[in-house]
Amino acid sequence: MSNSKLDLNGQEYELPVIVGTEGETAVDVLKLRAKSGAITFDPGYGNTGSCASAITFIDGEKGILRYRGYPIEQVATAASFAEVCYLLVYGELPNRAEYEEFRDLLARHTLLHEDMKKFFEGYSTMAHPMAILSSMVGAVSTYYPSAESDEDLNLNIIRLLAKTSTIAAFSYKKSIGQPFVYPRNDLSYTENFLHMMFAVPAETYEVPPVLDRALNLLLILHADHEQNCSTSTVRMVGSSEASLFASISAGISALSGPLHGGANQKVIEMLEKIRQDGGDYQKYMDMAKDKSSGFRLMGFGHRVYKNFDPRATLLKEAADEVLEQLGVADPLLDIARNLEDTALKDDYFVERKLYPNVDFYSGIIYRAMSIPTEMFTVLFALGRLPGWIAHWKEMRSDPDGRIHRPRQVYVGETERDFVPFDKR
Repeated sequence: MSNSKLDLNGQEYELPVIVGTEGETAVDVLKLRAKSGAITFDPGYGNTGSCASAITFIDGEKGILRYRGYPIEQVATAASFAEVCYLLVYGELPNRAEYEEFRDLLARHTLLHEDMKKFFEGYSTMAHPMAILSSMVGAVSTYYPSAESDEDLNLNIIRLLAKTSTIAAFSYKKSIGQPFVYPRNDLSYTENFLHMMFAVPAETYEVPPVLDRALNLLLILHADHEQNCSTSTVRMVGSSEASLFASISAGISALSGPLHGGANQKVIEMLEKIRQDGGDYQKYMDMAKDKSSGFRLMGFGHRVYKNFDPRATLLKEAADEVLEQLGVADPLLDIARNLEDTALKDDYFVERKLYPNVDFYSGIIYRAMSIPTEMFTVLFALGRLPGWIAHWKEMRSDPDGRIHRPRQVYVGETERDFVPFDKR
């Protein structure tokens, strides 16, 4: 291990340098405060490595995303979402026997305790499904004991993966006033969710294969994305030894923000705004170039990917397939296509690498699938679930792990005397 040197107020300190398996370099400042009394200052932690992880690798400059070493292009086109759940949580791809057992367990644990149905009665029909999802996942912990053994933990992981999809579907049914549709053990994870979403009692509903394929792809592409806001939240909450359910509930809340999981919802809201303004998409493209306009083109560019988002490339193909096979006629989707075509040819966007990202295409696909806008982030949460669980599990098994406790640079008033009311 090599060292780096820091010169601070005339005093030199040696700090270890850590190199990851993909060549990522980090300066280890773990003992900096103890040695010098100083801390690092990094608002938003954009340049701070909070952990060492073996789950996901991202190279934003080259447009690389790998789950446990497997390129996303291979995983997304060849795997089922259940396989990806197993891979992320347990570290390796399952053999056929392991996969079939895992898939069967997921199917058999989708039912909610009947008492939990009463919880939905207390929510307003105006309640956002993400708020319901977060609170209901937290409530699941009251029905199951804490994981005292590996066997208990594995069972709780299965319960969480299986029951969250049922909670999500029930939250949608609650919002539209329809009766709940119970899960079926004979369907795959994605088929089951779509069936609970769109089936109506006493009527036959067959999940269209194109929707099943699209949802499987969407969930896989959202399964993990390194140390983002919600994943870091799961790790931080879990570092206090909070339960798996409590930690995931916190992650869902973090994901609900418009700057994170709500971005694809913002794409549709932007398209609706353009439609209401006469559909003049070129006007808004010009506004996006004008910094003084205050208008931001949602769904273009990415904070991590400086070249292209590999997930967006895959979703563009899926969007073409979904729109073609469903034959959807939607003015919002037409506007989206025009925005996409213009951005890919306009020098301003090309030079700045402001290509359509995963949020842009996922919003289009969900819209074409008749998924309500308020459910977009819920679908994101379902996809991200195995990644959250994998990070929580990794964090809890770290022998050097400790409760997260960031420092701060205080910029408030210095010491002063308190003044009683009668002298103020």
